[in-house]
Amino acid sequence: MKILLCTVLLVFSALSAAAPAPLPGAPALRPVPAAPILPARAYILLDFHSGKVLAEQNADERMEPASLTKLLTAYTVFQSLDSGKIKLSDQVTISEKAWRSEGSRTFVQAGSKVSVEDLLKGMIVQSGNDATIALAEHTAGSEATFVTLMNQNAQLLGMNSSHFTNSTGLPDPELYITARDIALLTHALIRDFPQYYTYYAIKEFSYNNIRQYNRNMLLWRDIGADGVKTGHTESAGFCLVSSALRDNMRLVAAVLGAKSEKERADQSQELLNYGFRFFETQRLYSAAQPLKTTRIWKGASRELKLGLSEDLYVTIPRGQYGQLKAAMEMDKIIIAPAAKDKKYGTVKITLGDEAVAERPLVALQAVEQGGWWRRLVDSIRLWFA
Repeated sequence: MKILLCTVLLVFSALSAAAPAPLPGAPALRPVPAAPILPARAYILLDFHSGKVLAEQNADERMEPASLTKLLTAYTVFQSLDSGKIKLSDQVTISEKAWRSEGSRTFVQAGSKVSVEDLLKGMIVQSGNDATIALAEHTAGSEATFVTLMNQNAQLLGMNSSHFTNSTGLPDPELYITARDIALLTHALIRDFPQYYTYYAIKEFSYNNIRQYNRNMLLWRDIGADGVKTGHTESAGFCLVSSALRDNMRLVAAVLGAKSEKERADQSQELLNYGFRFFETQRLYSAAQPLKTTRIWKGASRELKLGLSEDLYVTIPRGQYGQLKAAMEMDKIIIAPAAKDKKYGTVKITLGDEAVAERPLVALQAVEQGGWWRRLVDSIRLWFA
């Protein structure tokens, strides 16, 4: 039997503690000021929860990542920690290759033993290339093998315009990223490993009696910043991926190719301030929250609860929350069996004429086929219906 679709208007206040129905005579939508235009070579600003991009320039242009590479190094190490393959307390013997690395250093000594946790702090806070290589070797046996894991993770995360040749970010013609990809990676790092993300807020770290400060200047400014990573080489310029949290709204900004440390911090702060000032992010529906209970035919149960498999967040201009509208399209006839998480429709959120979000409406539980009598009775009813 051909499946038809029906459209039902949803009133947020009736379904969840989300946006109310638009009020009669509500004011017209006011335009948001244009995003700032920055002198950096590339940049992007996105909301962490909804994924909405609020500003961008040359976000898909290939760029040198410099030490932003260490974000993917950290993600790959965090995976091994999470799976139990390595531990924070592991004592890593520092190889001569790690000890001889160029650029920023934690000043670990060849042949010495250093804990994974200290190496992580050395990589994240001090951007130490020696600590980074030591972590790569401990995690995968060699840096070359570790880089293979990095590129596999990049593909799994959808970083389709990036490629990695080392764990540190030292210049290489085949090492490149885009602003969009590095923001996507940062989003995944915060989402997947919140227990380790806290390292990025550490302002200083001492090793071998040498104190070094985190180069992310935003950590010293009262703007809610709690990460993430700086990078710099002569050819890449000054880069900063930052994240800040204010009133449960988290933004991620990537600024690549600024002219100085101060400029990369100032431009990142300008992006973050723009996002927080002119936008708000709201969770409209929670995962597994029933949005519709509908009839299911020929099933062991007569009812099927439909909802979302993930929380639904939207990012909209400030002050326009009350003008959101939701619509639900769902299959008119649903016949058992119904598998959990199978799609039976769509939830669409709009603001004026703009589509804000669209998510699959799925079964929240499985419903098996009913007995022969239930199937026979429902077949007859469907025939006459």
